[in-house]
Amino acid sequence: MKNTYESPLCSRYASDAMQFIFSPDKKFQTWHRLWIALARAEMQLGLPVTQEQIDEMELHKDEIDYEYAAEMEKKLRHDVMAHVHAYGRQCPKAMPIIHLGATSCYVGDNTDIILMREGLELIRAELVNVISRLAAFADKYKDLPTLGFTHFQPAQLTTVGKRATLWINDLLLDLDEVNYRISTLKLLGSKGTTGTQASFLELFDGDHEKCRELERLIAEEMGFDGCFSVSGQTYSRKIDAGVLSTLSGIAQSAGKFATDMRLLSHLKELEEPFEEKQIGSSAMPYKRNPMRSERICSLARYVMADAQNPAMTAYNQWFERTLDDSANKRISIPEAFLATDALLNIYLNIASGIRVYEKVIEKHIENELPFMATENIMMDAVKKGGDRQQLHERIRIHSVAAGAVVKEQGLENDLISRIASDPLFGLTEEEIRRSMDARAYVGRAPQQVTEFLEQDVKPVLQRFASLLSDKGAELKV
Repeated sequence: MKNTYESPLCSRYASDAMQFIFSPDKKFQTWHRLWIALARAEMQLGLPVTQEQIDEMELHKDEIDYEYAAEMEKKLRHDVMAHVHAYGRQCPKAMPIIHLGATSCYVGDNTDIILMREGLELIRAELVNVISRLAAFADKYKDLPTLGFTHFQPAQLTTVGKRATLWINDLLLDLDEVNYRISTLKLLGSKGTTGTQASFLELFDGDHEKCRELERLIAEEMGFDGCFSVSGQTYSRKIDAGVLSTLSGIAQSAGKFATDMRLLSHLKELEEPFEEKQIGSSAMPYKRNPMRSERICSLARYVMADAQNPAMTAYNQWFERTLDDSANKRISIPEAFLATDALLNIYLNIASGIRVYEKVIEKHIENELPFMATENIMMDAVKKGGDRQQLHERIRIHSVAAGAVVKEQGLENDLISRIASDPLFGLTEEEIRRSMDARAYVGRAPQQVTEFLEQDVKPVLQRFASLLSDKGAELKV
């Protein structure tokens, strides 16, 4: 029976890897590692902590007694102290020195930073792989003309590959943000109840240098360059707001791509992967709904909205700390990571199998190119002795008439035949059509793709080559 709520982020969307990062096992094992790092540093700095106690803690560092911890939390109404007692029950010799001098945020906040960094590293790998797949797509279709759209109205031609570079460029900006966040994250360290390290200064008999060295040793053991120089009891909640802002940026990029795919799917020009047995609609068997792109948009909207949570928490932290961040933080931070992970996996799935319908694209170009080619046609007529101003007015009249044929009668665009039959232009239909090669109207789009891939994308893919994988992303549902 399934008679309790289950997060769809876990059951339907997020990867096992991201779920593990924010799992109870990972969280509480990290608490244990932090307590070990604290004890080891305190021993090195002369406090009465023994190697035997540390060895005992190491022996049980991956064992979490959830049942006893829950029993203790019910009594103590304090999750950290409940786990201190649970760990101490497993490590009776070390019990007197576990959490020595620390406050709850020593394990809580330091763990949050560690988990966010690992989450960002996984996100980075996913971003790099999506960029790689889109780069291959852009290169393959760099020369294929397609209608450009402004205001979703036909505009000058571009190429399918050039449009893909816009998606890639957004992701490169996101990757820069992710790299920045990873490189600047620091541990809270061992700051004590109001951030003054008073308890540790007392333990070290007023030795300020030992207080500083304690943090350096802890940071080193946990794989960080250092700790924040100042804090209250918690690290600044602006860190959470910044990290979720970065995730929101990724959601914006993915949602933009997915929206483009939905529109192009409607035009039947591009299509996301569609499996042999996939059902588009329970009522309409012919439907091929862009469900992957729609799912990205749905999750992206959630991440962007969720990013408001830590911003509101950051402004509402009273003085050295308050606890109204706790319940919100337990939900908003992990779920932002799970949802971002999910939408990037779907993005990778789509990018690995975009279908391009070249004949449909060609047909759409043929319907609109006559309007776009009118300037070239006018110049050709001028070369034959025509008056530019008279030709311009005549083209305007013919264009309005041809547009009416398309919109009001549902017929094909007949602008070319209208111009060819107008003696003012002195051009045959064959001469006009010679100037209507779609490739002549895409500007530098193919060259821009090549330059962008070489100058902007290739260095990134080389830098993160170890993160690249040939494995595709499978949807859970």
